[in-house]
Amino acid sequence: MKWTEVEEIAIQLADAHPEVDPLKVNFVDLMRWVIALPEFDDDPKHCGERILEAIQQAWIDEAA
Repeated sequence: MKWTEVEEIAIQLADAHPEVDPLKVNFVDLMRWVIALPEFDDDPKHCGERILEAIQQAWIDEAA
């Protein structure tokens, strides 16, 4: 899974952290959690604020 697979990342984060409100996750933790996902296989250096914002928004949508 790559950084660009925002929807899939959001689904896996929602499954891995069901007790977490995605609105309250800071980007440092969000990035660590994405990198820790078992299927994630991308360079952490390719991540930026826009990607994290998109992941967070997709996770919010997934949790709704």
